[in-house]
Amino acid sequence: MFHFRAFIAASIVASASLVWAETAPAAGPYKVVNEAKVGGEGGFDYVYADADSRHLFVVRGGNTGRISAYDLDTVKLVKEIPNVKGGHGVAVDPKSGHAFSSSNPVVMFDSKTLETIKTIDVTGRPDGILFEPATEKIYVLSHAAPNVTVINAADGAIAGTIDLGGAPEQGASDGKGHVYICVEDKGQVAVVDANTMKTTAHYDLGEKGGTPAGLSMDTANNILFVYCRKAQACLVLNAADGKIITTLPTGNGCDAAEFNPKTMEAFSSQGDGTLTVIKENNPTTFVVEQTVQTKKGAKCSTLDSKTSQIYLITAERAAGGGGGGGRGGAVVPGSFTILVVGK
Repeated sequence: MFHFRAFIAASIVASASLVWAETAPAAGPYKVVNEAKVGGEGGFDYVYADADSRHLFVVRGGNTGRISAYDLDTVKLVKEIPNVKGGHGVAVDPKSGHAFSSSNPVVMFDSKTLETIKTIDVTGRPDGILFEPATEKIYVLSHAAPNVTVINAADGAIAGTIDLGGAPEQGASDGKGHVYICVEDKGQVAVVDANTMKTTAHYDLGEKGGTPAGLSMDTANNILFVYCRKAQACLVLNAADGKIITTLPTGNGCDAAEFNPKTMEAFSSQGDGTLTVIKENNPTTFVVEQTVQTKKGAKCSTLDSKTSQIYLITAERAAGGGGGGGRGGAVVPGSFTILVVGK
């Protein structure tokens, strides 16, 4: 006997399964290949992989502010650089080997020997940091004025400051004299002329661009990947004019992003415990290739350009102040963990 209701129910299930198969990212090759609970006191923010020196740098806060340097290949602690106050991240000039912390004062050190070279007094509240290769300068980003302090990587001298008109998060350089920086509180990407150290444009991200925090770049094709927390989405932009090419979904609470030119993939780490992998098939076609499960709170990441592995950091948090973005209470002692994602 033909059961009409059973037929309808089965059809609905089949249709739902088909839609899920079409929209959900397929299982991909990336997975967590190493999880190292390395411990250590204090909070943390960004993480930076220096492929040349084979060091992984993490700035730790708390009572003993310092930069922890780990071996990229073994994920074991090599040395700690002391006396880092209010630090967030590290950037390295591969030519000179000089490294810098986004702290106040900025700590300049040798990326290979890990010895402190000098400290540099700055104003504002240093947060993000990046190296600009065309002019060989370090950009220290601050949520308070001045938004950017520019430092000569060769000698640590302050070259100037830049007004972005708002609070910056992550930035990227095209290597040809242009720097692009997320302006978190304005829903914009600021464009900076690295030679004049002036802001030349602001790309308004519109309704889909609330709270841009992560940014990476395909420099060969002049493509920006801008990750917006409010929309939980990646806006793919033409870097020349800021026009949005497409919008793709991500997880919740992005705080860092990378692009790997070897694989033509963009990565973003979210505090909800996901790593989104976007494949650039060509300069106009982009798809979410994979969503990798990491660990809650792993909102910051970095790419080892030699091995193409992604490193993320997280820790267990005390009760209070949680949320999908992975921002919780105080770090549980001894729980700081480094995750390595690879194939």
